[in-house]
Amino acid sequence: MLPMSKKKVTSIKRMTFKEAVAATPDIANGFQKGLQALERQHSSKIVVGSTHDLQGSVNIDKTTQGRYPQDSRWDYAFAYKGQVYFVEFHSAKSDEVRTMRNKLQWLKKWLNSHAPNVKKLQADEPFHWIQSKKFDIKGASQLKSLAQIGLRPKPNLTLD
Repeated sequence: MLPMSKKKVTSIKRMTFKEAVAATPDIANGFQKGLQALERQHSSKIVVGSTHDLQGSVNIDKTTQGRYPQDSRWDYAFAYKGQVYFVEFHSAKSDEVRTMRNKLQWLKKWLNSHAPNVKKLQADEPFHWIQSKKFDIKGASQLKSLAQIGLRPKPNLTLD
């Protein structure tokens, strides 16, 4: 009887956010520790249970501006507890719903075609619109449009 061969079990190491950013040419030089890539007034609207679990951030808008100057670019991505969240700080007005729809479409297309390693790390609910001022969306059609794309403005993002 021949001895059973022992198969070597190899596990595929999951990339960190920093590695995923470095592997994405459009944003490779944009990684910052914690929430440093966010402007000060924006980072204060992100509340996390443990700042130790923040694994970095990138200003997508700024780092992709040269490559996509006319596009409706998304603002930021950051990693918390191994998951990536995408946040856009924008006015929550009725006439901005179309702009936000365009920004989200751009982000999803960009993730699929230019940032697949970052996309693999995205959270279950990855896309967040943080209102820069008060909520002022009144039209039913705008609210319906937001529901269709799964995006609704909120004053801040709290993660535990």
